[in-house]
Amino acid sequence: MNPIISIIIPCYNSEATLGATLNSVMQQEFQDWEALIINDGSTDDTEKISLEWVNKDSKFKYFSKGNEGLGKTRNFGINKAKGIYILPLDSDNLIEKDFTKDAIKAFGNNPEIGVVYGHAEYFGQKTGIWKVDDYQLDKILVHNYIDACAIYKKKIWQDVNGYDENMPYQGHEDWEFWVALGNINVQFQHLNKVTFKYFVSNTSMIRSFTKEMALLNQDYIVKKYSILYHNYFCKSFFKSNNANLIFSKKLKSKKFVIDLFCKTFFGFTCFKSKLDRL
Repeated sequence: MNPIISIIIPCYNSEATLGATLNSVMQQEFQDWEALIINDGSTDDTEKISLEWVNKDSKFKYFSKGNEGLGKTRNFGINKAKGIYILPLDSDNLIEKDFTKDAIKAFGNNPEIGVVYGHAEYFGQKTGIWKVDDYQLDKILVHNYIDACAIYKKKIWQDVNGYDENMPYQGHEDWEFWVALGNINVQFQHLNKVTFKYFVSNTSMIRSFTKEMALLNQDYIVKKYSILYHNYFCKSFFKSNNANLIFSKKLKSKKFVIDLFCKTFFGFTCFKSKLDRL
């Protein structure tokens, strides 16, 4: 019989952390899983470590391919997954032993739920709890605050055609994915507990991101979901006090309106070029 949940683990030069990540998978209280280790063109001992775990337990499966980036690698693994549910897991993070058990229980209690997630705990060069808010579409449109390490139905991944492989820079595929799911009214369930440990180091992908790279990704998402942005923000804006300000004063310019709009919802004006194209 096919497993209930497929854990997708993209790897790129992950020899230092992969073993601990796979051990956290092995320690799950819910054991009806498969783990797909996807080697995305590593040049270190990632393959050697992966094969050692495959030999330990046949529920671990190993695939190797050329380097293509995170979005394509996740899609590659999910396309091969046999589970009803998907858990993307970075090769330097650790899942709590009860995460999959709690998620499967949540799905069973409410068939309408599409995604289950929780808080995270930092480890490595940063410690503490990362408290993640409940999913709100208007909030996720502004910035991503939910990590990729969540469990969701494979069907909804299919419904939105997977992770977008055309993002200008890898690293925001999960943000676009959460927006896409909100766009089709997927229901999210917050477990209100720590569900995984998030590794922080000098080599973490987020540390290599520049503001320019982030803005290009944001620009891509805003354009792709321009109707959604329009519906959520414009309607709210024209109910706000700032809208009253526009109509109570002489309208100076289109730029004045856009800047005020941006300050209302984003706190800065760098989105004005994006909104100008809506």
